[in-house]
Amino acid sequence: MTETWNKRTKLVHGGTRRSQYNEVSEAIFMTQGFVYENAAQAEARFIETGPDEFIYARYGNPTVAMFEDRIAALEGAEDAFATASGMAAVNGALTSLLQAGDHVVSAKALFGSCLYILENVLTRYGVEVTFVDGTDLAQWQAAMRPDTKAVFFESMSNPTLEVIDIEAVAAIAHAVGATVVVDNVFSTPVFSNAIAQGADVVVYSATKHIDGQGRALGGVVLGSKEYIRGTLEPYMKHTGGSLSPFHAWMFVKGLETIDLRVNAQADSALKLAEALEGHPALARTIYPGLASHAQRELVERQLNGKGGTVLSLDLKGGKDAAFAFLDALTIPVISNNLGDAKSIATHPATTTHQRLSDSQRADLGISDGLVRLSVGLEDAEDLIADLKQALLPLS
Repeated sequence: MTETWNKRTKLVHGGTRRSQYNEVSEAIFMTQGFVYENAAQAEARFIETGPDEFIYARYGNPTVAMFEDRIAALEGAEDAFATASGMAAVNGALTSLLQAGDHVVSAKALFGSCLYILENVLTRYGVEVTFVDGTDLAQWQAAMRPDTKAVFFESMSNPTLEVIDIEAVAAIAHAVGATVVVDNVFSTPVFSNAIAQGADVVVYSATKHIDGQGRALGGVVLGSKEYIRGTLEPYMKHTGGSLSPFHAWMFVKGLETIDLRVNAQADSALKLAEALEGHPALARTIYPGLASHAQRELVERQLNGKGGTVLSLDLKGGKDAAFAFLDALTIPVISNNLGDAKSIATHPATTTHQRLSDSQRADLGISDGLVRLSVGLEDAEDLIADLKQALLPLS
């Protein structure tokens, strides 16, 4: 029945498992283990488990399974595995798939921790990684080799908001038999349909829009049942990156409202971007929903025209101007998360991407004046007034 439901219905009811008490709200199964009726049942459970049979919380838990089933239904994936953080999801998705001698092609515009996994972790164990400009299909094509095992990219890059053509890159990768792994956080599971567009594996940091209120760390990897249970699950359950039941419950409840929240945030983000575009204190206003965005046609095709919940502002005065702007804000808080109900302002060059060299940041378009703004659920007019007053002395 779930397959015939529309998105919001799936987000409220998908994957629900009720106990013998038939509770309305999903139950939290705060247990690390499970009891067997007899020794033979324990033996059988370790050999093969059914959908409602659990062994140990590191392997699976009823509350965690509800979250996995619900987001898989939303994403259109066969299966999902929830993880302790978004980076546990990225690391697990790639490391479980690769071995020494494999080749990976990745977009170079990545979150700092994702870049660390590709540059420092995978290469340490004999995986070769080639980086390309993710928006240049010719570079993807040229980088592919017969031994290319996987490609990896953020469907919308952090923090410069470049949009990568999932369908086109997937076609190039699949031609050599490579697995397409997509970090879909900025596109969100509400606006993106990455699986249908050719992604084999989709990764989310549930810490962001799925929770949506800055409360908990978590992640999830989605894909085919063969990949999730045959490749990823053995790696995750033995290395310990599983999600806690309480956080899974928080994410289940977050999914109930994600469609409403993310649409409202994206609507506000567009209003802010339109209000600030061309401001004399700004060198650039970057938002995929703007008509002036270089990839606007792709945004229409891939994201149904939605530009997401984040915009980036490049201040002409560099770091000093960016810091003055941040310190003058009265509504957005200075932090480094995104997708929150509260608007959050971040200076990537000194926080999320500070590990990169000056030349790497310059190559990615991360200037000292760049500020990333995750738009929350506050009134858009209040945010516009606040941003303008913070920019006024810098004009």
